[in-house]
Order: sequence, then C-alpha cells, then structure tokens
Amino acid sequence: MKVLGIETSCDETGVAVYDTDVGLRAHAVYSQIALHAEYGGVVPELASRDHVRKLLPLIRQTLDEAGIALDELDGVAYTAGPGLVGALLVGAAAARSLAWGLNLPAIGIHHMEGHLLAPLLEDEAAKPPFVALLVSGGHTQLVDVKSLGDYRLLGETLDDAAGEAFDKTAKLMGLPYPGGPQLAALAEVGTPGKFKFSRPMTDRPGLDFSFSGLKTQVLLAWKASDQSEQTRADIARGFEDAVVDTLAIKCERALDAAGCNTLVVAGGVGANKRLRAKLQTMAEKRGGRVAFPRPALCTDNGAMIAFAGALRLQAGEHTDLGVHVTPRWDMATLTAM
Repeated sequence: MKVLGIETSCDETGVAVYDTDVGLRAHAVYSQIALHAEYGGVVPELASRDHVRKLLPLIRQTLDEAGIALDELDGVAYTAGPGLVGALLVGAAAARSLAWGLNLPAIGIHHMEGHLLAPLLEDEAAKPPFVALLVSGGHTQLVDVKSLGDYRLLGETLDDAAGEAFDKTAKLMGLPYPGGPQLAALAEVGTPGKFKFSRPMTDRPGLDFSFSGLKTQVLLAWKASDQSEQTRADIARGFEDAVVDTLAIKCERALDAAGCNTLVVAGGVGANKRLRAKLQTMAEKRGGRVAFPRPALCTDNGAMIAFAGALRLQAGEHTDLGVHVTPRWDMATLTAM
C-alpha cells in the first residue's frame, strides 16, 4: 500500500510517501521559520496562507522523488488535529480533494499519534508495549502504549511544554526566534554546574511536569548576572540540564509504573543531543532500550502521518468525504488498530 501523507498542523508543510512494502519512499518539509521570525512566534493566518502556497508544489515534488504517479497511490492520510484550525483545514481540504478525485480512501490522523509512531517507522524492534515520551513545543506527555491505538496518559505538563519553555527562556535572554534550537546550541559551550536550577516536581510522587517556574528562575539569574556571552551560555547549559534531568527522572518513573523497559521518544525536543544521551544511559542501566526517530523525523513531518495513515488504512479505517478537523483532540479517544 502506497500512502501519501500531508502534515499542516502549524508552521511546517510536510509531505511524504510511505510504501508498506519498501518503507519511506520520499519526504519533504517546508519550514515557515523565516516567515514568522519577524513576529517572534507563529501567526496563524500567515501560516494558513503559506500552506496554501506551498502544499501542492510540495506534493508534486515528493511524488516525483518517490517515482510514483498520482494514480499509483492507494490512500491519503492527513493531520486532522490537534493544531491551528486554519492550517489543519488547508491540509484536510487538499487530502480529501485528492482522495475524492482519485477514488481513494482517506484517513485523518492525530498529530501526536503520528509523533508517537515515528520511531517505529524505521525501527522494527520498537513494538508495543512501551512507554512514550512525547516532547515538543506544544506537548510534554508520558503515554502508556499497550498496543497500537491503545493509549493511556500517565502524565503531562501542567503549564509550558518543554519545547515551549526552551523557546521562551531563549527569548528572555535575547536569542532570536525560534530560540529553542539556538539555546541548545549555546548550551554546548556552557560550563556545567555554573548555574544550578531546580528539577521541577521531581521531589514529589507523580508523573506530571511543570516548567514555568524553571523559566522564572532563569529570568532572575539572567537579570542578576553580567549578561555576557559566556554567562548566557552557562545559564543555557544549566537550564538544559534541568529540563533533561527532569524528563529522564519522570521517564524512569513512568517505566516503573507501566512495568515496562522500552521507552519511545518523539517530538521536536526528542532531537536534543543531551536528552538522547541521558535517556540512552538510563535505559541501558535498567536493561531496557530506548527508540528515537532520526532527527529529521522529530519535528513535524509528513512521513509520520503517512506511516500512521498506512497502519490505520490497513486496519480498515477511513474517514468520510467531509473536510473535518479537530483543533483540540484527546489522544485517549482514538481506537485501537
């Protein structure tokens, strides 16, 4: 089965072709970072318009790279939520129109399920049951995955997501948008231990997260410092270490709670080098394993949507001809495959 995947939930236009016989045939992502940088964050209306401008050319490009004609497709998958409603509607309308014109089944995919399944796309050994850490700019969740489609939320952030905290902390110290990746790069030259911040909510039981207080600690430290480049790097390192340690502590607790030794990590923050190393060490110490998607598949992309779509289409699922999106969508409401 050859499935076209379309992702337009926020500020990246992603398209991919996944073939259940040979794997990922091609994928392409267009980022809107330059468009939104002037405003210091994503402007929803501009995001929607840019998806309209880029989506069809990107579909043509991806099909060419995959060496597949439109009439060779067996299905279409698209992100139906959660996300920005206007951006979601662009992808949904394009996907539904293609499916209708080609008489193909189409399936609306939950954005976070796409992320959750992304590590399985190229790692056949990563199979349920496992615990998933979904960590991105909009979500920080721990999920108990008993089987594909059977998800139980173990814990989530009570305020800022980890990626959001990275971006906001970077902005507090004057780094340009998007600040998260730049803060992580700056942390590479920071002095470990020069600034020590708390590991939020690790001093009590539970699997929920909170990063807003950590952001405030950084602001106070920055205002009280000499604000030199080295100090900026040292604070960035202290902040990153605090986030990474917090995520690792909660992941180990979640594995214990689920009675499992396999961890799957997905989402944009899953590309962070220090987080990957910390979780790898933790998993090895307990005799388990951790699976990550390659960095290019950590951020929003069409490959994860095409893969999740192929699994659900193979299970006999499809959505009706209407253009439906769900900007706020609880992953626990999904059905098992």
